[in-house]
Amino acid sequence: MHSAWLGEFMGTLVLVLLGTGVCAGVTLRKSYAADAGWMVITTGWALGVLCGVLVAQAFGSPVAHLNPAITLAVAVIGGNYSQVLSYWSAQLLGAMAGAAIMTLHYGPHWKLTPDPAAKLGIFCTKGAVHNPPMNFVSEVIGTMVLVVVAGAIFSHGVSMTGPAAGLGPWLVGSLVWGIGLSLGGTTGYAINPARDLGPRLIHALLPIPGKGGSNWQYAWVPILGDLTGGALAGLLLHYAHL
Repeated sequence: MHSAWLGEFMGTLVLVLLGTGVCAGVTLRKSYAADAGWMVITTGWALGVLCGVLVAQAFGSPVAHLNPAITLAVAVIGGNYSQVLSYWSAQLLGAMAGAAIMTLHYGPHWKLTPDPAAKLGIFCTKGAVHNPPMNFVSEVIGTMVLVVVAGAIFSHGVSMTGPAAGLGPWLVGSLVWGIGLSLGGTTGYAINPARDLGPRLIHALLPIPGKGGSNWQYAWVPILGDLTGGALAGLLLHYAHL
């Protein structure tokens, strides 16, 4: 049953389950991890990426994109767009499934947490300072860093044979950790349209106690910002011939 589609679905599921899971653990009341802070959140997302990549590869996607912006960047670099929609569908559905499982996992905690905005923040991102044009720029920059550094990790300029076997996922996880620590404070660093849109849809669809609205007026920022960043970084890598 191994396939690239299944690998992207399963890998993104694990990524989002662990990523939104650490946000829930830090945010929800009566969690042992409550109020653990930004370092815990960024670490949890980095390890979620690591685990997601390993699962994607094990289930049949050796490239393990887990991110529509990366899929678009790879298409721009190589000029082959044939797999874009297939990968995007797997990534979005995987993100929705991961967020749904997280919601179930923390079931008793939702009604104990009174702040609807805090609950929404478990699922998706928003600007720390509400300024959509600048929030868009932040997402473009963060996604470009993700794609460019990931491209450098696997480039011939670093090693003619690429990273040692099994090291690549650890390096990519470290990259996401670094982005979160250094650039994530402005928007919560979606840097992945599926990571934001999939959980936002689950927030809107599931009967979470006291959840409030899903802030759809902001949803375009982590979608268009991240795809723009991916496309621009793809163009850079295409012409740089890394």
